[in-house]
Amino acid sequence: MPTFAASDGTGLAHQVLGDGPPLVCVPGGPGRAGAYLAGLAGAVGGRSLVVLDNRGTGASEEPADPESYRMERLVDDIEVLRAHLGLERMDLLAHSSAGNTALLYALRRPERVARLVLLAPSTRAVGIGVEDFEEALARRADEDWYESARAGIKGWLGAPTIADSLPHREQAAPFFYGRWDEAARDHARAETAELSAPAAAGFYADVTLDPAEARADAAASATPVLVVTGELDPFPTPATGQRLAALFPHGQSYVQPGAGHYMWLDDPEALGAALGGFLARPV
Repeated sequence: MPTFAASDGTGLAHQVLGDGPPLVCVPGGPGRAGAYLAGLAGAVGGRSLVVLDNRGTGASEEPADPESYRMERLVDDIEVLRAHLGLERMDLLAHSSAGNTALLYALRRPERVARLVLLAPSTRAVGIGVEDFEEALARRADEDWYESARAGIKGWLGAPTIADSLPHREQAAPFFYGRWDEAARDHARAETAELSAPAAAGFYADVTLDPAEARADAAASATPVLVVTGELDPFPTPATGQRLAALFPHGQSYVQPGAGHYMWLDDPEALGAALGGFLARPV
């Protein structure tokens, strides 16, 4: 797996999936290794996916300074990866919590981002909450796994540490997939092995963000932005993604029917059509 040195000397790794012009991909979790994004390669034809392992995850080294796990610090790692790849400008894709770091990167270095794709993104950096979380959970009440997964959500939200949350996360997992089939179960079970507890705990620790400033920067941005949410995802919900897209003059929202948080597993063809159309737009 190719490696490069971050600005503080931490060794970072990335893998390349597929062939074609690069699409730089940043995984979320927070703190989950990029392996869980591998299925994206089947949805994004004609592109090579450059999938980063964030510091402390997967094949990347743990940093000497645990404070460098913070989301705003990870923005710098994206810039170092871009320079390592020799890209003047890049198409950038981020999933889940990494939506924060990719969004901040695009706002700070707009000249380096041709197009920005945010899949099921966290919206903490711009101060948008998920106001219809409970309603989204209730929409799955007819599923046979609902009561168990609902207890998992309660345990997850009440866990004092990331390590304590892991059993509850797997129990709550059905809410985040459009179909709770064997592929979804395998994907959910892999999270425990792919997650770094220090990286996950450090991502939101003592963050120094100004959501109002980020929203103002978004309103002045010329970057084309595509926000993709799954119709059934409780966090973020489609309404949350639509509010995020509306912050950008060139933002657009796509709600994938029947999909959850990992929409490339639910319907790779639908996701591929949405991404292909957006990434083919001239800039």
